[in-house]
Amino acid sequence: MVMTTNTTTAKKSASVTATPNPAATAVPRLDFAKSARNAFRALIGFDAAAREGIDPALVELIQIRASHLNHCAYCLHMHTNDARKAGESEDRLHMIPVWREARHFFTAREQAALALTEAVTLVADGGVPDAVYAEAATHFDDTELAHVIALILTINTWNRIALATAKQAGTDNR
Repeated sequence: MVMTTNTTTAKKSASVTATPNPAATAVPRLDFAKSARNAFRALIGFDAAAREGIDPALVELIQIRASHLNHCAYCLHMHTNDARKAGESEDRLHMIPVWREARHFFTAREQAALALTEAVTLVADGGVPDAVYAEAATHFDDTELAHVIALILTINTWNRIALATAKQAGTDNR
């Protein structure tokens, strides 16, 4: 017995089940740094000012968590690599998305910053709860807290720029 395959049916069934890869079909978009130079420079300045006085490891935790929440692969790739270069452990990097279930990996100060990062990043879902803000305020003085909030704002802006301009993970030139 000879079996034949209906190639039309096979092709049609493969196309129905195939998941398109948006990165493979993405149309190149504008280069934000070149097209909005002054805005880009201002954001770099804001980002640098936000980081002042914050432990670099905490900076990366905040940036990684916001990038997870915003589904920004470009920034997630960049900041996990930066965290590794700064000595962050793989265990902690893997636990950031589930930090509430893995609290023993993070200090109380880091947990407060992660909770605040989530609340500010997802602000449209109900604002920043008083309890989250109060907990952060117990771990950071007013200046530090203002810088943490500023950092959360900058990473959210960077995430939105990367997503709006279809930046591809692994293509940063730093």
